[in-house]
Formats: sequence, structure tokens, C-alpha cells
Amino acid sequence: MSAALEVEGLSVAYGKVEALQRASLRVAEGSIVTVIGPNGAGKTTLLGAIMGLLPSRGTLRYAGTLLGSSPTEDRVALGMCLVPERRELFAELSVEDNLQLGAFHRRRDGARAIGADMAQVYARFPQLKERARQLAGTLSGGERQMLALGRALMAKPRLLLLDEPSLGLAPRIVRDIFHIIADLKRTGVSMLLVEQNARAALQVADYAYVLETGSIVLEGAARELAGNPRVVETYLGLSAVASRIGAS
Repeated sequence: MSAALEVEGLSVAYGKVEALQRASLRVAEGSIVTVIGPNGAGKTTLLGAIMGLLPSRGTLRYAGTLLGSSPTEDRVALGMCLVPERRELFAELSVEDNLQLGAFHRRRDGARAIGADMAQVYARFPQLKERARQLAGTLSGGERQMLALGRALMAKPRLLLLDEPSLGLAPRIVRDIFHIIADLKRTGVSMLLVEQNARAALQVADYAYVLETGSIVLEGAARELAGNPRVVETYLGLSAVASRIGAS
């Protein structure tokens, strides 16, 4: 399959400390690729560098186009979109205003096209439609994550970068969010998913990478990594081992 994103030898340094060391990965068109790893491994740094938010060394290609040092706004215009770890919503604006801002760079498409896209977002997230006039800062954690995803979809991305979408959410809400992520794949959007919740990430992903202390140490099909003894012991816990024994 053709690649939505190709990353080769990407490095990021904070002063003399290298937070990311020659990381290479590939996101096939229409696939979900996950990067799992412990807190502080460099996962958020990786996404920041891909979006042009952090200076980096290495090669980045989006849909075959070399990104070079292109600014973040140009990458967004090409179809890349980041849903950040802390959601970064405009708390004093309504749900609907936040969604409208997601389509800001598409304003030339016209009100009718943007309105149709907003109707699709509301169909996907009925709770947001119920709270359209409510201030974003008053939403629950799960609703804020839904709004962050909805705002990203208003940009009509071809590549969606998701930074810890399950962070701080109750288990039931985490399940809902990952069901939404799996469903988004059916729309043809390619996704790079960064997650500490390895179990949930490996269940929805097609391919996976393990990032530790700034370096990619393992990669493979998500199903294969879910059965890798090192991944099971470090990231999936004893319950995964017990379930495998019970199934044998």
C-alpha cells in the first residue's frame, strides 16, 4: 500500500538531551498505526516534530511529498491534523464555535459545505449536538475528547495524529473513544495513534511500534506485538498472560 506518512531517521533534541533518536516509521494509506511506550519515552515529541511544532533532523514525507522545513500551517493545509494530549480546546467558546474553528483554513469552501461537515460531526457525536451552545470548558472529560476529535474532523484531514486520546478518561469512556477511532478508519482517514494504553491501542491498530527512551525498539503487526512476550510483560500485564493460558 502507498504511504500516507514516511518518517526516516527523525531526531529531536532539547538542548544537549536527545528526546528522539533516529526514529523511523511508516503509516500506510487508510491504516491505523500506533506508537506505544512508557511516559517520557518521546511519543509526544515525535508527533510535535511530525507536525512541524518542534525543530528536528531527519526526513519526513507526507503522501510522497518531502515536507522539509514547511511550517505547521502548511502541513495542516495539506491534510495533516493533530489532536493534542491536552485537547487544547477554547474553553470560553461554545462547542459549535470550537467546531467552526476546526474548519478555519477551509473557509473558502463556503458555509454550505462546512455546515454539511458539521452535521456529519454531530451525527457521529450526538452528545456534542445536544451541547452545541454549551461552553467547551464545562464539558466532561469524555465530551472534551469527542469535541477535540470533532474539531479535527472539521479540517477534513487525510492524516490524523492522535496524542494519548484515552488520557484521564474512565474505562467506559475509553472504550467509547476507541470504538470511534476504529470507526473513523472506515472513512479512509489514516491515523498515527500515540498511546500509553497499549491494550486498547493494539486492539484497533494495524501496525505498531514500541518507543522507549527516544528510540524505536520493536515494531510489527499489531496482533503480533500483542503476543510478543516483552510487550505482554511490560505493557499488557499479568491479565494478558492469564487470558492466553486460559485460551490454550
